[in-house]
Amino acid sequence: MIDRRAFVIRVSGLVAAGVAGTRVAAQVSGSSAKPTAITVYKSSSCVCCAKWLDHVRDNGFKPTVHDEEDMDAIKAQLGVPVAVRSCHTALVGNYLIEGHVPASDIKRLVVEQPRVAGLAVPGMPSGTPGMAEPGAKIAGFEVVAFQLDGTTRTFARY
Repeated sequence: MIDRRAFVIRVSGLVAAGVAGTRVAAQVSGSSAKPTAITVYKSSSCVCCAKWLDHVRDNGFKPTVHDEEDMDAIKAQLGVPVAVRSCHTALVGNYLIEGHVPASDIKRLVVEQPRVAGLAVPGMPSGTPGMAEPGAKIAGFEVVAFQLDGTTRTFARY
């Protein structure tokens, strides 16, 4: 389990590295910007998490991966509301990403910078990146923007 000090150091590293919307905006517009850093916490045995990591890598992100076996403790420490929890948790810029959120929505989040704690695909819907069969259409789920108090609103529908 990650301790509070290690968490603060890691988050500070993200901020110091300059993870900002301008990088993602440049990627969205097609320029040759460096990949966007994303820190991912997952179980070492989770196959769908590995597939989601491939999805974000393929879409312009550079993940730093931390295999953690007590994911509930990580989620609680980061403040992820129970109602939106899924299998893996990520940090990009100042935002939390919970579960199988499509890379395009993460890019949109960082570019638009809404006043939310993060994005989530609660549970593990079968049509999401990392859960869908190879070549299958990404469909049949909703991405929600959430606040730390657990309130949510629809961010995208597939």
